[in-house]
Amino acid sequence: MHSFRTEIEDPIVQKDIIDLERKIALFRDGKIDDERFRSLRLARGVYGQRQEGVQMIRIKLPFGKVSSEQLLRIAKVSDEYSTGRLHITTRQDIQIHYVSLDRTPQLWAELEKDDVTLREACGNTVRNITASETAGIDVVEPFDVSPYAYAMFQFLLRNPVCQEMGRKFKISFSSSDKDTALSYMHDLGFIPKIVNGERGFKVMLGGGLGSQPAHAELLSEFIPVNQIIPTTEGVLRIFDRFGERAKRLKARMKFLIKDIGREEFLQLVDEEKLALSNQVVEIDTTDFDAPIPEPILAAPKVIIEDRVAFEKWKKTNVIWQKQAGYVAIGIKVLLGDFYTDKARLLAELIKNYGANELRFTLRQDILIRNVKEENLEFFYQELAKLDYVAIGYDSTADITACPGTDTCNLGIASSTGIAVELERVLETEYPQYSNNKEITIKISGCMNACGQHNMAEIGFQGMSINSGKLVAPALQVLLGGGNLGNGNGRFSDKVIKIPSRRGPDALRFILNDFEANANGLSFLNYYDAKGEKYFYELLKPLADLTNLNEADFIDWGNADNYIKAVGVGECAGVVIDLVATLLLEAKDKLTFAEEAFAEEKWSDAIYHSYAGFVNGAKALLLSENQKTNHQAGIIDLFDTVFVETNKIPLQSTLKDLVFQIKQNEPSEEFAKKYIQEAIAFFDTIELYRAKDLKDEK
Repeated sequence: MHSFRTEIEDPIVQKDIIDLERKIALFRDGKIDDERFRSLRLARGVYGQRQEGVQMIRIKLPFGKVSSEQLLRIAKVSDEYSTGRLHITTRQDIQIHYVSLDRTPQLWAELEKDDVTLREACGNTVRNITASETAGIDVVEPFDVSPYAYAMFQFLLRNPVCQEMGRKFKISFSSSDKDTALSYMHDLGFIPKIVNGERGFKVMLGGGLGSQPAHAELLSEFIPVNQIIPTTEGVLRIFDRFGERAKRLKARMKFLIKDIGREEFLQLVDEEKLALSNQVVEIDTTDFDAPIPEPILAAPKVIIEDRVAFEKWKKTNVIWQKQAGYVAIGIKVLLGDFYTDKARLLAELIKNYGANELRFTLRQDILIRNVKEENLEFFYQELAKLDYVAIGYDSTADITACPGTDTCNLGIASSTGIAVELERVLETEYPQYSNNKEITIKISGCMNACGQHNMAEIGFQGMSINSGKLVAPALQVLLGGGNLGNGNGRFSDKVIKIPSRRGPDALRFILNDFEANANGLSFLNYYDAKGEKYFYELLKPLADLTNLNEADFIDWGNADNYIKAVGVGECAGVVIDLVATLLLEAKDKLTFAEEAFAEEKWSDAIYHSYAGFVNGAKALLLSENQKTNHQAGIIDLFDTVFVETNKIPLQSTLKDLVFQIKQNEPSEEFAKKYIQEAIAFFDTIELYRAKDLKDEK
């Protein structure tokens, strides 16, 4: 036990892991409130499951890139601490389940041996930065966005500006105007452009899915590559300061932009420029510009007996790269689930015969990159041994689904069970869709859209439906969403709600009608021509509840009658903080500020001090039962409740004191002064709190 204290070479990582261990001990001793502890562990990738007493661990893999060594490490950890199942998410992470909370520090330490982190995989943080899995090999890309996505990940990891925001924040990098990383549904989405020979990005702002999807707005048609990190830091600072913190359903950045408007939001961002840690950040692309490495071993020549099957697979699952003589191989992974025994063999395959890299995809699949075209038949043979040659990679037949009621607290109906059945229907009845890249099918177990159901051409959302005194699992059918490219997309219409068991028939009705009546139109043009009402009438017979049978009350993948059971969600919701916990955290922030100052990280020291000011002020406001909904509001309200009434005399208003942060460059002189003022403020409020508690007795 505690061996990670000596095994981790990076002292910052070691400190992180020891801190998690300490917080778990405090929680077990009843010294940290349950709700507050939730937010602490979420930011370390530790997420509660539907099943009591065990955790889901989310492993953060920037843009899904993994080496053989990292995959082997993940497999080892999964076998030792979990069940051996690896789940690929729509943000290119890996999730493992049924992990004991007390073992998470050691698990994390094991992963870090191969530079794999849990940090900020969940919680009110910047989540995993996604990118097109074809970035770097895409024949139509202006340039490889991978180094820019990685630089963004490195800059934001552990950055104090994004550790305790009001809600999660999502960033994507697409490889081309096709926008396969879906910029329009991200808080910040980057699309590569070259203007007058200069690299840069078109930037989309404030998109999101969930129960109220919002299309991102244009931030800029072109930002040079050396400005993307300063721009992102400015956006995060404003979201951190003004984002909603009391009403969880209104806490995403899309609501802030809707409330104050794009122009006001960008004006606030502009006012932060002086305070940014860097005005320009040059990004080194050297590591990504190197030639593709030669395989360690020469692949033996093989003879493919079933050439028809091979050619069919080659047509649907192989992508020709921009690098002459190389291909990428797509592995269609049912439900995004694969297992450690095959993961190990796959790791050895890419290490010995490939370029030692694969990427997990946004469609929950695997893409092996940089395979020599001459070795394609060998790879087919080896992948066939693993049962990894199912056709239909990245096609209509490649259905996206969240875990739903399998493990998620918020799941209402099974998304995985219906996904398996719909894939069976497509394979056996509609094989022509195994190479259709136009229509996507996506399924979520609830309204939160982790399966991205409300941006698909055909989407299904898990629900429940009442029939007398009984409750049956149901699906809402959504149609008409899709990615239009270059920052544009559309969200699906909610057409009708049907019992879950009729989901396969709904798909049959839709596809049969499309084939009979589209007359050469694309699916979206066909949908627009017919209109939502047409599809409501088409599917209406499936919504009839007068003829339900016993099977309709059993959800897909289950043997027992359906019971609607929704737990407390852990999607980084805002929680009620205890005053003592907030004061403790404020003190922690000031300690972090002093540590950052000692390391000459002036900007980090200043921002930690800022967080100390805010947490301390919030603690006292809560002690007075005063409601707060964002950081700027906390500061204003503190002045009203404490400073203007002379309950807590300060030399100036708290607003003037705190907002020096945006009026000064992050220098050593200002950092030192600001830390001292934050410590003095904390001492003042601690004295007030102690006196207040004494008076209450």
